[in-house]
Amino acid sequence: MMTRRHVGGVLGAMVAAATLHVAAAAAEPKPLPDKPFAEHRIVLQLSDSDAKKESLVISVANNLIKAYGPDAIAVEVVAFGPGIDVLRTGNANRTRVESLISQGVTFDVCVNTLDTIERETGKRPDIIPGAIPVQVGVGQILSLVENGFTLVRP
Repeated sequence: MMTRRHVGGVLGAMVAAATLHVAAAAAEPKPLPDKPFAEHRIVLQLSDSDAKKESLVISVANNLIKAYGPDAIAVEVVAFGPGIDVLRTGNANRTRVESLISQGVTFDVCVNTLDTIERETGKRPDIIPGAIPVQVGVGQILSLVENGFTLVRP
């Protein structure tokens, strides 16, 4: 026979387990890009808010697509921390980023960074629609590297 205390303990354990399951699911990286026949896989890290770095990352992605063709290479740009500025709607490079997205380059934006900015400023940054939210930017990079991507930090 279960007492109230036992029932409360069992319910508490069930709630804790469900919470851990939801938290673990939220922390999982997004699936790998859908380019199964890509000969090369590159992840570009952008963690600086610097116009020259943004331009360099965009140029590297563009050069890779030109050199190998959009189907022969998977290029993923992961922006976190100050690097998310490249994905803001008002960024001067927006047209270049959207052009790359239309050619199959993936741009990930770190949700943890967005949450931090919202907490600190009271407003969530406006991000271009083509950006893909990932919970943890560095976690996404780690997952990609573990799955055969080469990390490049221009």
